[in-house]
Amino acid sequence: MSSSLPVRRFDAIVVGAGGSGMRAALELARANLKVAVLTKVFPTRSHTVAAQGGIAAPLANSTEDNWHWHMYDTVKGSDYLGDQDAIEYMCRRANEVVIELEHMGMPFDRLENGKIYQRPFGGHTQDYGSAKMAMRACAVADRTGHAMLHTLYQQNVRANTQFFVEWMALDLIRDPQDGAVIGVTALEMETGEVALFQGKATLFATGGAGRIYAASTNAFVNTGDGLGMAARAGIPLQDMEFYQFHPTGVYGAGVLITEGVRGEGGYLLNKDGERFMERYAPNAKDLASRDVVSRAMTTEIKEGRGCGPEADHVMLKLDHLGPEVINQRLPGIREIAIKFANADPIREPIPVVPTVHYQMGGIPANYMGQVVVPEAASQEAIVQAFYAAGECSCVSVHGANRLGTNSLLDLLVFGKSSGEQMIKDIRALPRPQRNLPKGAGDASRARLARLDSASAGERVAEVGADLRKAMQAHCGVFRFPDELVKGVEKIKEIAARAQRTHIQDKSKVFNTARIEALELDNLVESAMSTVVSAQARKESRGAQARADFPERDDANWLKHTLWYKEGNRLAYKPVHLKPLTVETFEPKVRTY
Repeated sequence: MSSSLPVRRFDAIVVGAGGSGMRAALELARANLKVAVLTKVFPTRSHTVAAQGGIAAPLANSTEDNWHWHMYDTVKGSDYLGDQDAIEYMCRRANEVVIELEHMGMPFDRLENGKIYQRPFGGHTQDYGSAKMAMRACAVADRTGHAMLHTLYQQNVRANTQFFVEWMALDLIRDPQDGAVIGVTALEMETGEVALFQGKATLFATGGAGRIYAASTNAFVNTGDGLGMAARAGIPLQDMEFYQFHPTGVYGAGVLITEGVRGEGGYLLNKDGERFMERYAPNAKDLASRDVVSRAMTTEIKEGRGCGPEADHVMLKLDHLGPEVINQRLPGIREIAIKFANADPIREPIPVVPTVHYQMGGIPANYMGQVVVPEAASQEAIVQAFYAAGECSCVSVHGANRLGTNSLLDLLVFGKSSGEQMIKDIRALPRPQRNLPKGAGDASRARLARLDSASAGERVAEVGADLRKAMQAHCGVFRFPDELVKGVEKIKEIAARAQRTHIQDKSKVFNTARIEALELDNLVESAMSTVVSAQARKESRGAQARADFPERDDANWLKHTLWYKEGNRLAYKPVHLKPLTVETFEPKVRTY
């Protein structure tokens, strides 16, 4: 491994060009810093483009609202596992980042008076959890993420951000002396060449790892690359047991049907034509939080009230809204339903089933985007020059369950705050650049060399398919003790198989087989952290519903899980229950 790799030097390196990566890059580029954004796909094809429902902000354009009500809903939605300092920070900055986006030219839907249109969404209430729903989701029909991503991309082009399109980051480079992050190794897909990207600050905005499950609303690129790179570099992953199942994925296809459908007045039915959510959440009904609705749907199916010949899904009815509302507010949903469910929602209901949607856990970070690792007694140390934002990070504003439309808000608030912090830190640096450590890039080259030299072994597609099946079977909406134990063993076997994969195509140019093999390494780290953390948490909280421990246990489990790749071990750290300026929201029973 003696021949040196080419080195590209920047002030800041951003890995990922979704909402948080582009919001951070914009902040950095506007400060006249030299920014490189690495992305596996063209920026406007990042997964943020698929977000449908809206961006949460208490603008109070249609109903009375304020940031403190939004904070209460977010803390309660998180099942009290969210860090209350970070939640206060996010809710206080919500209006500012949305209005800023509007001024960048985002084409929000409008009310008659010209203000931004807002719709109700699951778990968002008025007056600290009253039966009255807050209209808090700022929407662009049912294509909000699409509009947001394009707006941010245009602003980055204007600010001269440098994009490296179809580059895959492979591994973190850390200083062996103090653990500071110096940059990443990355593979150019077009040529198959590897280069080192060196920066004074590195931000991971690589999205989630929803592709560890067989049924997922996530794009094929969501393979947990940031998580894999962090884990291999010795950084723990936090709260990975909490995966959100979105209640309404198209049955058989997994494509997302936004909660905005229920916000506009759609509702769920079982095979008897009954609106069953009234039994599970008498106040919020179909607009209870996502974990509650997903469990209710799964219970209906389990108890024999599912629809269709296999009785394995329920129906989402919206024909009563009328063609005008559907075509104006939900045009993309109609298109998806016709294409993927062969059902025109103007005339008939859509078959839906809970589908993996969002990862609440990730790389532990504070609300300035700085990556933090535990130090002595409940203290946290900042990993120098390393930041994480968006779905790959765990700030943790979503705790055990995320409220709909808080994800796009999270991207904007923490994309911006990490950009601001990186600018401060870069400007405070006494010297220009650290020296690259000896052997930088060797780990990445060893991984590639193994793939290139293997003449036989496991097929990448088969190992990946078995991983997704195992996660779906053993770590789903409801979690059973023996299934979790089996799941841990299966994922360990799959991890061993992933070390023996081979690819037939050894060419350099645009070799997608090699990319998929590298992605599999990241999927394995993500799946292992999820199933091991889930098996260890002996309680039900938010998205973790244990059949053997049906109650939440604040005495023993009001704490964040940390999974370390080395030794496949777990540690824990306290939840930040103290907000920045207001009183703590004490844990209480969560009902809707």
